[in-house]
Amino acid sequence: MTHSDAPDLVDWGTAATAATSAVFTAAIALTPAEPEFFDVAFTAVTQPCPWPKAYGGDLVAPAAAAAMRSVTDGKTLHSMHSYFLRPADIGAEVRYEVELLRDGRGYSTRQVRGYQGGKPVYACLAGFAAGEPGETFITGFNLDVPDPEELPTSAEYLASRSGGSMTEQSKAYWSSGRSFDMRHVPGPVYLAVDGERLPHQAVWVKPFDPLRSVVGLTDAQRDLAALAYVCDYTILEPVLRVLNRPWAEPGLVTASLDHAMWFHRPGPVGDWMLYLQEAVAAESGRGLGTGRFFTRDRRHLATVAQEGMIRPAAQ
Repeated sequence: MTHSDAPDLVDWGTAATAATSAVFTAAIALTPAEPEFFDVAFTAVTQPCPWPKAYGGDLVAPAAAAAMRSVTDGKTLHSMHSYFLRPADIGAEVRYEVELLRDGRGYSTRQVRGYQGGKPVYACLAGFAAGEPGETFITGFNLDVPDPEELPTSAEYLASRSGGSMTEQSKAYWSSGRSFDMRHVPGPVYLAVDGERLPHQAVWVKPFDPLRSVVGLTDAQRDLAALAYVCDYTILEPVLRVLNRPWAEPGLVTASLDHAMWFHRPGPVGDWMLYLQEAVAAESGRGLGTGRFFTRDRRHLATVAQEGMIRPAAQ
């Protein structure tokens, strides 16, 4: 299918070889559509990945973009609260319908629902704020982590490794097909839990190349969508780490259930960001993880909480 405002669907295999951020910007490229249920509508196409269904951030970020495009008075996205209702097909159109719930002087609220094949696959509420003078508090942390340049890239880490359920496609995708360079502390959980089984980890995150402009969004709005997109890749990893279950464990099935995100202040999304993550709970086949994005100089940008299904193979 063709997007009038958007690039064609990105072949992630080609993008992986080139290691570009084009997969992300293609994911949030929206085409205006006639609304069927609410006030404003857009369509987007989920980007290819080597799993049966679309990546969760590939629903959150386009929904954020749709909500932001419906707010025309300059307010900034400050929070999103999402539910993943059904798995979304890869390489297929999702229709994002936006309901204009409230437009006040200081705050606005939007509801967004994503439909695929006539059924809702995603829903969220998004809040926007005009901003006003106020005091500032930025949380600190004592975690001493190495600089990203001291850590191996995912491609370097996986180059000589194999095993589990990892295929050449998933190896290429983990290495360089996700638009962002991600470097783990103490180590990844791709094939095995590298490092101690502690309920926390850090991930350095940076786009592979400068983010492209996106029709209908300012660069600042695109950068907020970038945080919403990339946060889901690793937010459940601290839970997997403490449970000693790597991504490539045969038969392991995971899925995002719900998601909340708060955007505190703007920052340089194009530079290295430190994503600190913690496992909060694991029970009854579900795990809850939290995360905080910091700039390289430790300026707190955003906070994330997400619950996911973690289903090991039947014993």
